[in-house]
Amino acid sequence: MKPAIHDASARQPSGGPLRVPGRGSNRNGRTRKPGVSDLEAEIAGLLDRSIQELRLAWRQLLRSGPPLGLSRDLLIRALAYDLQERAHRGANAALRRRLQRLAGASEKGALAGDTGLVLKAGTTLVRQWRGHTHTVLVGENGFDHEGQRYRSLTVIAERITGAHWSGPRFFGLTKRGHASSPVGADQ
Repeated sequence: MKPAIHDASARQPSGGPLRVPGRGSNRNGRTRKPGVSDLEAEIAGLLDRSIQELRLAWRQLLRSGPPLGLSRDLLIRALAYDLQERAHRGANAALRRRLQRLAGASEKGALAGDTGLVLKAGTTLVRQWRGHTHTVLVGENGFDHEGQRYRSLTVIAERITGAHWSGPRFFGLTKRGHASSPVGADQ
């Protein structure tokens, strides 16, 4: 039988942050600024709190009460997210710009959910499916297919195939997957 290993690198008990000797201060004995390990310790500490303590932490951090019916698990996740966001000063500039574009598209009722995809009114999409050619005309407020007006390409793709399809993917407008490319796109 092998003797027990008494080494600082040996497995630490789970349930809390790792304690590493010598961390927490620099060579001069001064304490370091709060950093990632402090954040990790604070987040790990959420797991040991009761639901009442989590609600109190929510009130202290967010200056309002948590939503009614929020489970303990979701309270922990939301608080952990908020702590990380505060520690890392929120979302980066690229993410904020993308969120602003998505919010603007949502307010305008944009035709496509993908902000990289803009279909101009008058564009014709053509797709062959099981020997039949389907033509869709992009309008200002929707799409025309076989004399009917639709709000989304997905509804048209579902009508054509009889199954749930992503409309932009069905008409070859996305990079994802290997859907057939549009046969013609006129302006």
